[in-house]
Amino acid sequence: MTSPLSPFPAASVLDLAPVVPVVVLTDAADAVPLARALVAGGLPAIEVTLRTPAASAAIRAIAAEVPEAVVGAGTVITPEQVDACTADGARFLVSPGWTEALLEAMRGSGVPFLPGVSTTSEVVALLERGVREMKFFPAQAAGGTAYLSSLAGPLPQARFCPTGGIGPKTAPEYLALPNVGCVGGSWMVPADAVAARDWGRIEELARTAAGLRPSGGSGA
Repeated sequence: MTSPLSPFPAASVLDLAPVVPVVVLTDAADAVPLARALVAGGLPAIEVTLRTPAASAAIRAIAAEVPEAVVGAGTVITPEQVDACTADGARFLVSPGWTEALLEAMRGSGVPFLPGVSTTSEVVALLERGVREMKFFPAQAAGGTAYLSSLAGPLPQARFCPTGGIGPKTAPEYLALPNVGCVGGSWMVPADAVAARDWGRIEELARTAAGLRPSGGSGA
């Protein structure tokens, strides 16, 4: 899943950091200082979700002005969004689910991608298509660490980035699982801190998240 079009700083999105910040921006002017704060805190992979009109401009700004960041696009659900996001400079793509058309577009994008799954059948279907790295969403609602732990035995070749309902207390439980490379979350970019442009607070929260380690148990 490494892009043939531009250098990627790790073998996989899942190996860049223990946590991928999931960012929702309503003002593209906040994108660059926010990205710089996250990178300074040790979280270089940044998923900007396509939930607001500012997302496209935010991705372009981070790609152009924060080269040490690995900016990606999240909530990608159409082939058209795949094309638009990669044109904006997204270096990886994340979807909450997948269809054949979306998967084909992501494959052809030239950048790493994490299609979303929440059932065993979806995981098997992706493995059948040669995809081994996936987003598990919505993680907590879909069974959490117990569900992912139960997949590790029969499907050890699948690796996941669980996202959805995960916070600093539960993240280490996910990270302890053998089939989890990283987790996604938004707790290090709280809406009130972004609104106040408190980049120092966000940097500290990012630094704490970057230092998370797997818990002693399996989390199952």
